Amino acid sequence: MPSIPVMSQSDIPGLPRRQGKVRDIYDFGDTLLLVSTDRISAFDWVLPTPIPYKGCVLNQLSAFWFEFLGVDNHLITTDVRRVPWPEGVDPRPFKGRISYVHKVKVIPVECVVRGYLSGSGWADYRATGKVCGIALPPGLRESDPLPEPIFTPATKAQVGHDENITFDQVVQLVGGPIAEELRSRSIALYRKGAAYAQERGIILADTKFEFGLRGDKLILVDEVLTPDSSRFWPADQYRPGGPQPSFDKQYVRDWLVQSGWDKNSPPPALPPEVVEKTCEKYLEAFNRLTGRTLELPEV
Repeated sequence: MPSIPVMSQSDIPGLPRRQGKVRDIYDFGDTLLLVSTDRISAFDWVLPTPIPYKGCVLNQLSAFWFEFLGVDNHLITTDVRRVPWPEGVDPRPFKGRISYVHKVKVIPVECVVRGYLSGSGWADYRATGKVCGIALPPGLRESDPLPEPIFTPATKAQVGHDENITFDQVVQLVGGPIAEELRSRSIALYRKGAAYAQERGIILADTKFEFGLRGDKLILVDEVLTPDSSRFWPADQYRPGGPQPSFDKQYVRDWLVQSGWDKNSPPPALPPEVVEKTCEKYLEAFNRLTGRTLELPEV
């Protein structure tokens, strides 16, 4: 694959910008331009070392899933030629990185669906026999499949870490009808995505969705079924009873833990071999899931 410059942050003169952990967001009034940079975050920190191609993978994989899932969503286009750029802006470096979307009222709930017992769900189960208040059968091992996918929502934190909440708390936040719709839609999307991924040798262990209101219509927003928002495991290496190899950023988290970093001070730079391996994992996930050629910026 040809080498392209990494993008740690973007700059479009004349447009208001705010930065998420990974995306730069530009306000066009009724629409937004989401620019997927190559930043990577872990343990609520943005790491100082970007991952080549990562932004293109996240952006184009989300676009693939929006199309595949076939549900109402916020995406207008990923084609740089269809964006109303300010005069004088060269769109070519943004090719493959942008999503031009409708502005919506975002629902303040992370709609997490778990099909396997891992991560904070595993820690919760070991302590209580439940995950987010949902009782599970005794005797489950780490990475075991759950009897049925479960909806384990979390609050959307502007800073710091999202916190798991119960379904009753979702009802208190957004009302019963919307809470029920969030749960049913999220589980249905998880099932469809997991079945597709399984056919391509990938286990979708868990994921999170976000929704927003466009008028009175609830639609899917943000990123969808990417290595940043999901746990992807290679099916041919799946061995329940412990942690699994993955296509997501768990590899980076593991390295940070082993490095001795205290998670409170600024994180260390990633060594070249970790950057290269992480890049390979993101690219392999994209290739396996989409079968498409990654569209790259023009430089």
